[in-house]
Amino acid sequence: MIVMKFGGTSVGSPERMKNVSQLVTRSNEPVFVVLSAMSGTTNSLVEISNYLYKKNPEGANDVINRLEEKYRQHVEELYDTEDYKQKTREFLDAEFEYLRSFTKDIFTSFEERSIVAQGEIISTNMFVNYLQEKGFDAVLLSALEFMRTDKNADPDLTYIKEKLSVIMKENEGHQVYVTQGFICRNAYGEVDNLLRGGSDYTASLVGAAIRAEEIQIWTDIDGMHNNDPRVVDNTEAVRQLHFEEAAELAYFGAKILHPTCVQPAKFAGIPVRLKNTMDPDAPGTIIDNVSVRGKIKAVAAKDNITAIKIKSSRMLLATGFLRKVFEIFESYQTAIDMVATSEVGVSMSIDNNAHLNEIVDELKKYGTVTVDSDMCIVCVVGDLDWSNIGFETLATDAMKNIPVRMISYGGSNYNISFLIRMTDKKRALKSLSETLFNK
Repeated sequence: MIVMKFGGTSVGSPERMKNVSQLVTRSNEPVFVVLSAMSGTTNSLVEISNYLYKKNPEGANDVINRLEEKYRQHVEELYDTEDYKQKTREFLDAEFEYLRSFTKDIFTSFEERSIVAQGEIISTNMFVNYLQEKGFDAVLLSALEFMRTDKNADPDLTYIKEKLSVIMKENEGHQVYVTQGFICRNAYGEVDNLLRGGSDYTASLVGAAIRAEEIQIWTDIDGMHNNDPRVVDNTEAVRQLHFEEAAELAYFGAKILHPTCVQPAKFAGIPVRLKNTMDPDAPGTIIDNVSVRGKIKAVAAKDNITAIKIKSSRMLLATGFLRKVFEIFESYQTAIDMVATSEVGVSMSIDNNAHLNEIVDELKKYGTVTVDSDMCIVCVVGDLDWSNIGFETLATDAMKNIPVRMISYGGSNYNISFLIRMTDKKRALKSLSETLFNK
């Protein structure tokens, strides 16, 4: 069985939903489909929650009414028969009555997550109704019945596998299985979400749980490109990536994929394929455990980085210095991207400035602190093991005219990273493409 995930833009209109139905039914083999909310819906649901937090039920009702009208129009455009139009109208009546019920009572954070979850619940119900109207044997499986996180907000892999196995056995023999992406229940049974990776994460978790043949992530671009097509001309899709290469690219700026979502598939040994809904016959990008020796695959960039340097004459041979520094970042739940050390100092980069002032104040206990804002991490990804003589030279040669604040090499066999100013990002990406791919 193949798992197919479609994002909000792929199901963002009745016409696109019809196109997705053609993709999932063009094979005689059963498929498991993961859907996001229709594009724009989640933003509207968040807006409703914001009005409720501000104790403004009139504002919330206004957004609810507009969203309801939008979906009623979708019903007219999506279905052909009056039976399915009426069936879906009745479902939507219940959904929007549920949303309006929140305007009458005290609002809590738990209820916000319940509100936001309705986007995926609506899209999957409408999609299954459409498939059934067209005569396909489709069944809806509620993600809230098998997708669960533990007390650390991480997916409960054992629970997901066991529960989904039972549900699949109870629903044997269908052509199309459909479920919601992103939403789940937490360890306390409350409606929640997967946070990192969203629907991609759901697809990977489902694929691993049912031992899928392949997990397909459908977007509006032909796979992962070897550079940012918004910045660099004539980029090309990378046809194959190792899981580690894909994770590096995703973490350092390749927006097509979230770095955590491939982990369940990686551990289960299930390939992930990135496909284009606009060009479904294009091969896309396959991500698996196959390493291609001696090849640089792609370049990515991560914006809005802040560099922090702490210089201390007491650092030399000072046991525990780095531990104290890192504990400060940990206490404010701020992840570090890059690290470079010397005998008298350490430089780090972060992408979250929420607690920058507090972090800097505490670091000043141990040395002189310097902060550089508006920075960017540019990373080169491929088989960059140190035994591949000359690869690091190629990368640094491409950056010879770009001021580099920090370099990270050796922490991974798949990545060389450069910390530069945001103003130099475009020049750096173009120079890397010219040197690494075009020559």
